[in-house]
Amino acid sequence: MEHTKHYLFTSEVVSPGHPDKCADIIADSIVDALIIADKNSRVASEVFVAGKHVIIGGEVNTKSILSFTDYETIVKNALAKIGYDGKSAFTKEQCLHPDDVKVQVLLNQQSSDINQGVDQESGEIGAGDQGIMFGFASSETADFMPAAITYARMLCDKVYSYALTHNHKLGVDIKTQVTVDYGTKQNFEECKPQKIHTIVVSAPSNEHLSIEEVRSLIKGLIDDTGLPTELYDPNNTIIHINPTGRYVNHSSLHDSGLTGRKLIVDSFGGYSPIGGGAQSSKDYTKVDRSGLYAARWIAKHIVAAGLAKKCSVQLSYAIGVAKPVSIAVDTSGTYTSIGDDDLSTFVLETFSLTPRWITAKFGLDKPSGETFLYADVAARGQVGQSDYPWEKLDSLELFKALKK
Repeated sequence: MEHTKHYLFTSEVVSPGHPDKCADIIADSIVDALIIADKNSRVASEVFVAGKHVIIGGEVNTKSILSFTDYETIVKNALAKIGYDGKSAFTKEQCLHPDDVKVQVLLNQQSSDINQGVDQESGEIGAGDQGIMFGFASSETADFMPAAITYARMLCDKVYSYALTHNHKLGVDIKTQVTVDYGTKQNFEECKPQKIHTIVVSAPSNEHLSIEEVRSLIKGLIDDTGLPTELYDPNNTIIHINPTGRYVNHSSLHDSGLTGRKLIVDSFGGYSPIGGGAQSSKDYTKVDRSGLYAARWIAKHIVAAGLAKKCSVQLSYAIGVAKPVSIAVDTSGTYTSIGDDDLSTFVLETFSLTPRWITAKFGLDKPSGETFLYADVAARGQVGQSDYPWEKLDSLELFKALKK
């Protein structure tokens, strides 16, 4: 009997109702509120969610002064939008309810030592911190994202949307995981997934539903997600739904949350390196945020232009210095017409990539309901959503001109 070859890669995703995501969304709701009121606000507002307590710490520098009541309102509105609105069938012992939430605010003024390097007399914006950022793109999906995290996101969105509208059955603290089988390492390197091998979904359910009912319900949602038929065979995919057999208790009452703990979920699902710095909680001068968006924009253009099958772009910055310290393009040997050295030089010579350039390019100092909100980005993932400004392929012809 012929041995079937497997080369497996897995990515996971969590819903906005996961405690870590709750912390990210609250933190970025604060970023939105401050920047909308004062676009020059400098923000690094970390959030810790534990039990019924929400602790906001960090530093800000802004003309928009928020009272304790303002912060409390932001927290409770964010949690209600996530799905912790007190209207579900879950008890106060099983998940967080808004009237039980206790908020503590521990925000300080941002150091003047940082301010003098960021807001420069010339009008330039220096990097709000040192660090490295990686952007990535792959030809595996229409949005130029890796396959496993794309399909895990699709599943998570499907189950989460159902939970929001059927809160008498499911809760919003959801995890999904997808394992893609490439068959061989060569297929993996060439961005050729062969099939979806395994799916894992964990979603809290009402205690009155049997595990059989829950699994049947979620299996129906999986089948209705719209996974590509050439990769997903419902009869030949390993599926684990609430593997422990019971998942009722959820939210921060049963698992604490902290900003910045879901960096892989927020980016590329482990397919590429990450810089290590979180995006949520930070204003646009912090290059952990703006640098990631710029690096993703460049990598996506390189792949979309047909210059490579996959691409990683590394940027690095020094605190208070506007221009990147280094730029490196790595196509993992999949480039088509010009190599990584020339691609790196092109990016270096063509795009300023200062925080001010990135901010203006993507309108990062103008979050709004019409463009984007940082809280929405925190909920949906920092990259890979086609409606984000940094996902627009608005300079494709410039990159296509590099083809020889």
